[in-house]
Amino acid sequence: MGEARAVLADSGTVILDGDPGSGRSAVARVLLHEHHRDSGVFHELLPGEEDELPLQDPALVGTGDQLLLDLSAADDRRWAAAQADLPALRKAVHEQQAHLVVVMPHRGVLDPDLQYCRVVLERPPGIGVLRRHLRLHGVPPEQYLRPDGTVTGFLTANRPMREIAEFADLVRRAREAGPPGDGFGQWCEAAGQARNDGRREAAALVTKLREAPQRALLIAVSMLHGAHADVVHRATGQLLSTLGPPSEGDSPLQHRDLAERLLDISATAAPNGQVRFEKLDFDSAVRAHFWDHMPDLRPHLGTWVASVVELNDPHVVTLVRDVLVERVAGEYLRTGRADGLGALVERWSTDATSRPRLEAAVHALTRGLADPVHARDFREQIYQWCANRRLKGELAQVLVRVCADVLATSHPDQALVRLHHLARRERGTTRARQALCDLVARSRRLHRVLLDRLARSDLSPANLGIFLQASDPELLTLRPGTSHALVDEQGAQRSLTTCWQAVLTELPPPQWQAEVRRWLHWAAADTGPHGGLLLDLLVSAAQRCTQERGKVFALLYECARDAERTGPGDAARAAETTGLLLHKISAAQGIAPATPPTTSPRGTRP
Repeated sequence: MGEARAVLADSGTVILDGDPGSGRSAVARVLLHEHHRDSGVFHELLPGEEDELPLQDPALVGTGDQLLLDLSAADDRRWAAAQADLPALRKAVHEQQAHLVVVMPHRGVLDPDLQYCRVVLERPPGIGVLRRHLRLHGVPPEQYLRPDGTVTGFLTANRPMREIAEFADLVRRAREAGPPGDGFGQWCEAAGQARNDGRREAAALVTKLREAPQRALLIAVSMLHGAHADVVHRATGQLLSTLGPPSEGDSPLQHRDLAERLLDISATAAPNGQVRFEKLDFDSAVRAHFWDHMPDLRPHLGTWVASVVELNDPHVVTLVRDVLVERVAGEYLRTGRADGLGALVERWSTDATSRPRLEAAVHALTRGLADPVHARDFREQIYQWCANRRLKGELAQVLVRVCADVLATSHPDQALVRLHHLARRERGTTRARQALCDLVARSRRLHRVLLDRLARSDLSPANLGIFLQASDPELLTLRPGTSHALVDEQGAQRSLTTCWQAVLTELPPPQWQAEVRRWLHWAAADTGPHGGLLLDLLVSAAQRCTQERGKVFALLYECARDAERTGPGDAARAAETTGLLLHKISAAQGIAPATPPTTSPRGTRP
């Protein structure tokens, strides 16, 4: 990793090779995190996905960006295509002072010209990795430094780094749940049994428990493992109600109490009320058994989870809700049912929604986006929702949050596209528009992409409204870590002029005059070259208005006079800006020279 760090710092690009399970993807993310700067964003490149730019497009790279191209699972054809595009991508990375980490396929063939960027990551010793995890979990060294047969047997196979981390976590949990007198050997033995025997023991227990209330309690404990007994009790009743109408039973005093019923399923309630199975990780084995062997339960469990998260109970805290949602989402993903989880999210977001249910939908969708196998399916599902579906209930607001808070952290270009679709379609709210503008404010490259996208759009009133909010003159004239501002670029100037022309032509003046005044205020405050450039863009856009061009010019000048009175800065400077705008308008009409006079006229009306 030290060699990879040096190559990345020296050339801006490093290509990681190594055995699967050696931690290549984790190393790539750590290396890029070390180069995080305020002027750039992290961006995982996904060539071939919907709305992703090709790798050779220089617009893909922004100043100071951290780029990850993970091709560890790519076939020969896809890897060869990516290598053909790497020279252009690396050139853009160098020009933008960005950093690129590529994870190449194991045993993939690398072009000779790229060999100097290649670093082979060697698999670290498994026992060292395990001990590092145990140390971070707070296990004393005098415990984990002892030789142990369970550990030796577990590490005999070349375990992926992920499995070693999971085993260390099982040891931690066994230590926390075990008797005070147990030591490292007992913790490791319990962890090993949880890995190997849990599913078989869960199947045997379900076979023994034939009554619906027993099985409902077993499911509730597995899904709410660690929650308070009151929550488990109420959730069990709700699960039975979800599966069918409650029977008119005897008095509650004739029922067996919860403690006795928990004994039936090998679970107990601690003095603090938390309900847990006696065996380590038995909850996940029970969940998997019911999910795999009673598929008719699956749709009912989604309905039941929604009812549990809405329980009005002081013990149903955020952590309990999140863990419950994560567990049901995990079963969908474990069994390859990404479509089922997507349908559940949609149902939670549209049927009699409440705040807890919407939070559950956000959390479930976040879980799907984080899944290494199904993340692409969820990104595509989100795109279809945002671009093509008529959204009901509060699904749009769920999507805004997920795009802005989750997708944007790793795939900002895809977040931009999806937020733009939501923003142009939203009615009665501007949450998507605000989230979109907040996103592009963090990256000049994304700002450029949005302006270009708007200029190539249908220039509808909705898109023009987005443009007016996104064309903040302060952001356009900033120079974060670079020698020029976005407004200095010819491509951005073309986009701005195209959109302003549509605004001046298609929208009634009350909808754009405030934004023109904002540009004029900023032009008056700018002591550099950008004040005049902002005026040039406005005048150029107005000049393109073939109908009522004179009226548009007059309205621009009227805005300038209003801006003099409302501007926060120096009044004399504001008057000079008005005079300069008047001169540029006159030059555009052919009644004044192109070069403005040394002293701009003040107070002259056309």
